[in-house]
Amino acid sequence: MLKPGSTIGILGGGQLGRMLALAAAPLGLKTHVLCPDADSPAFQVCDAHVCAAYDDFDALDRFAAGVDVVTYEFENVPLATAERLSMHVPVLPGAKALAITQDRLLEKSFVRDLGIGTAPFASVDDLPGLEVAVAAIGLPAVLKTRRFGYDGKGQVTLRPGDDVAGAWEAIGRQPAILEGFVPFVREVSIVAARRADDAFAAFDVTENVHRDHILHRSTVPATLQADAMRDARRIACQIASALDYVGVFAVELFVVANQGVESVLVNEIAPRVHNSGHWTQDGAVTSQFEQHVRAIAGWPLGDARRLGRAEMVNLIGDDVEQWLPLLAEPGTHLHLYGKGEARPGRKMGHVNRLWIDEKAVPGC
Repeated sequence: MLKPGSTIGILGGGQLGRMLALAAAPLGLKTHVLCPDADSPAFQVCDAHVCAAYDDFDALDRFAAGVDVVTYEFENVPLATAERLSMHVPVLPGAKALAITQDRLLEKSFVRDLGIGTAPFASVDDLPGLEVAVAAIGLPAVLKTRRFGYDGKGQVTLRPGDDVAGAWEAIGRQPAILEGFVPFVREVSIVAARRADDAFAAFDVTENVHRDHILHRSTVPATLQADAMRDARRIACQIASALDYVGVFAVELFVVANQGVESVLVNEIAPRVHNSGHWTQDGAVTSQFEQHVRAIAGWPLGDARRLGRAEMVNLIGDDVEQWLPLLAEPGTHLHLYGKGEARPGRKMGHVNRLWIDEKAVPGC
């Protein structure tokens, strides 16, 4: 268990690392960030930082010597990096979660083997393999690289009549997975936390809307039947236990309906704090960022109760120019990431809107 004054090492200097550092400070914990990008937003708010490549083992050893635990803000941290650091200091979440969630095929197989529903899928290693997968799964389907895909990158939608060979070229002829289309009615996610002693806490299920493969809006409570809500929580708990997970994570889910009865299928697992959990900064008793800090520090998990109805909207690219009117809007909380250039598709910040439910507030 960490004590106040201890130092948390964070791999990755983006907005998630920034918000982790901001959450650690009120708890009396220091943060040390390692990232190869000299303009990292997290560098602006942490106690110390090092600008170095993730495969610079000398820098990693020096980094490890100055921290008490290491965590990460993105799932594509090289496994060798985590393994090197774990020789010196605990790395949480552990390497098992990192290895499985970095590979879409391993992840889908892991979920299926737990008896949890997913979209139909098949492994694709070459063009003939893709043709076999298409014949087995059918079209439409989505061809995704097994590794390094996010926000719609590294994937191609295949529809009847499309050029299969062209799709294989479009993803760079990389090891891939073909996933069948799911006729979902909406997308939801559940953000949860687990401690090493199996203590578990989950935030309310969040309903998500994407634009151009990037999360646009998250709202809570989600529109979801009670049994499906309970299933989402059960799935998150089951996944966390099977991974021996420590920290905050998210499970992205498809909601499907059969004769009016809703159920959920797992789309992806994110082994980190998650965009769809940003509403918790202002809409829950404990934010997902504080919850992650508590979990990896070995501290009691915070109260995950929702304070009221909440909405999070991402500020993408030039959306950030609306910061002044947003600040003037009642019930609105603005979070900017300190990034310099507002490029198309770049997450520059987010805004949380909160409608307090007095019955949900502790002590009311």
